[in-house]
Amino acid sequence: MTNIYIYCLFDGVGQFMGVYSSIKAAHRDAIKLANNGSSKVYMQTEEGLSEPDLSSLRNIFKGKCDIIVKYRGGKTTSAILKTKLKE
Repeated sequence: MTNIYIYCLFDGVGQFMGVYSSIKAAHRDAIKLANNGSSKVYMQTEEGLSEPDLSSLRNIFKGKCDIIVKYRGGKTTSAILKTKLKE
């Protein structure tokens, strides 16, 4: 059996915005959603705030499932949920 991971994108109010099989595309669109103002976008994880970097996002998601990473850009936010398809 093959594990197929998907990345679900949500906006700041929890509205579903899309599903991705590519972490790169999900990361790009999450930054676009959160970048709605003059402040800088940060990634919020269990460890705290960090720069929104694709390689660090991959490391956060590596080996884990059903985990959420939030993006904060001032008052606007977005979130990526990593999960897998279940049969």
